[in-house]
Amino acid sequence: MKELLYKWEPFLKYGQRFQAERQKLIYRQGEKGRGFYYLCIGEIKITLLSDQGNERIINIVPPGMLFGEHGIQQEPYLTSATTTCPSIIYYFSDEAVAEIYTEFPDAASIYTDSLIYKFRTLAEIISLIDSPIEQQMAYYLVKLYEENGSATMNQTAFAKYLGSSRITVNKVIQKWKQDHYITLEGRKIIIKNIKPLKAIANNPDT
Repeated sequence: MKELLYKWEPFLKYGQRFQAERQKLIYRQGEKGRGFYYLCIGEIKITLLSDQGNERIINIVPPGMLFGEHGIQQEPYLTSATTTCPSIIYYFSDEAVAEIYTEFPDAASIYTDSLIYKFRTLAEIISLIDSPIEQQMAYYLVKLYEENGSATMNQTAFAKYLGSSRITVNKVIQKWKQDHYITLEGRKIIIKNIKPLKAIANNPDT
């Protein structure tokens, strides 16, 4: 993902800039698309609602990334996006994107690469839903670490990430703490040793 960061920055003048307060819903899963977005400052959580009505966080969007790419040409959004803190966002309508592509044909590949990355992430999340909780936790921590350079998250948020209970998450956290894979600073989970977590993410029996 790091290679995608800030690639859309040259085209911000074509977008509509707006500020959003904390916990602002940017788009809702299933609603008709209005275009896509670029996060300039802040943080966005991407959530997926299952057919059973269970909502889980599937991604955290850092500054410099597009999000909601699937909502072009009035296609329905596949997920929901909500700010986790005050944020500055740019909105790109279908018309704005067409203008960008006309003047900068290479911009289409930036959008396509970002869309492919999001679809791949979504497919990985779905494939892990029935996996052991420890494997899911390791996968998410490694993903956050590799994408954002860190993986700080409190246990309550982590439980929402997994669609699990805080008690279940805490059992694994305490095990990893004893094994010196992670440490806790306040309510934050800090990775100390990424290698064994990668092994668990790829093979839960490790």
